[in-house]
Amino acid sequence: MDTKILLKLLEDQADPEKVPAMEAYMKNKFSFLGVQKPILKKIERDFFKLFIKNPIDWAFVEECWQQPYREFQYIAMDYLDKKKKELRPEDFPKLKELAQTKSWWDSIDQLDLIIGEITFHYPETKQVMLDWSKDQDFWLRRIAIDHQLMRKEKTDTDLLEKVILNNLGQSEFFINKAIGWSLRNYSKVNPDWVGAFIDRYREQLSPLSIREGSKYLPS
Repeated sequence: MDTKILLKLLEDQADPEKVPAMEAYMKNKFSFLGVQKPILKKIERDFFKLFIKNPIDWAFVEECWQQPYREFQYIAMDYLDKKKKELRPEDFPKLKELAQTKSWWDSIDQLDLIIGEITFHYPETKQVMLDWSKDQDFWLRRIAIDHQLMRKEKTDTDLLEKVILNNLGQSEFFINKAIGWSLRNYSKVNPDWVGAFIDRYREQLSPLSIREGSKYLPS
């Protein structure tokens, strides 16, 4: 999988006029070529189809992560998302490195679901999430909180409670938002559990977490 070919494909479809708005949306933390998501998805489909049945190409992922344009990191994450059922516990170090490099909410919020696939199929890796929930890097803590975001009835509530409790009393916006999202999503299938959790820890939860977590609870 050649990133030079990919760069040419992206440049051919780039719209420089879109760059200022795309970079501003990401607080000017990253450079963009100006390829918007619908076009990016089409480029990915055509590019991936030649390689998608091969084993995970970590060299390609790493090359994408080293590229200066954010579109490459999106491509790497979309590639891993397509290959997520092939991920194994031994891939955690590589995923951790991605999470801690060029970190921002856009990459973290996709990586947490990719990482969640491993913990779902390999329950012994839950300890990794518990460890991450206490890490100094708040992006790793955010992943630990939200990696079950789409689990619905299959959510491990014991794990969810532990990772949230490890992050109560935080002033970090991205942590308090993550707590609220995890509670809000789970409330769609188990409002009683979420309501009881919020009542039990109301004094320690941030107003943001309570507001987000209560969004779908009956008034």
